[in-house]
Amino acid sequence: MDLIVRMLPLALAIAFSSVPILAALMILLSPNAKRSAVPFLIGFVAGMFAVVSLCTVFTQLVPSARLPRREDHIVGQFEIVVGIALVLLGLFALWRSRRSTEHSIPDWLKSTEKLGPWSAFGLALLLNIRPKSLLIAVAAGLTLRADAQSVGEAIVALAVYTAIGASTVAIPIIAAASSPQRVQPRLVRGREWLVRNGEVVASIILLLIGVLVIGAGFERL
Repeated sequence: MDLIVRMLPLALAIAFSSVPILAALMILLSPNAKRSAVPFLIGFVAGMFAVVSLCTVFTQLVPSARLPRREDHIVGQFEIVVGIALVLLGLFALWRSRRSTEHSIPDWLKSTEKLGPWSAFGLALLLNIRPKSLLIAVAAGLTLRADAQSVGEAIVALAVYTAIGASTVAIPIIAAASSPQRVQPRLVRGREWLVRNGEVVASIILLLIGVLVIGAGFERL
């Protein structure tokens, strides 16, 4: 349970990332929604699980120490570095959003309306290798390296992390599949809100998560 509690803020940071949610909404409001929405969800979930799993394997390359307590120190130092990088990335994103005088959908996101199933799947995979997503995945990998007591516990934590992180993409896609006419006005409102506020909200959450990761690193020192 302690491991899942430590993973929860990282999963929430992924869940409240505005770009994947906005991409999902754009696909759902496009003529290709029925063909492309589910492949996008599958690609996003698969990509998230694969990236965090690879990052967990990568963290095994962190030099081991002879004393268990010293090993915590080493992991903590890496967590502090990753946390600082997250804070800096959050500050940059917040500064960029504050400088922007127009709130419009980027051209590359507009192109998602024309994506077919395989293109939507590929885009979803790529969204998991953005700098923000990679840093959070590395932080999750370090947490698993330090706190997982068994392979089974690590797999459960990875599954929970992926489920929570992908939930904000999954919920609108599942809702649209079950009741498209009823959900469509809400999708439109959600898209408009994200265009205006999504980047600011995601930046603030990223800052908070960075601070939490730094704090977790200092706890291990």
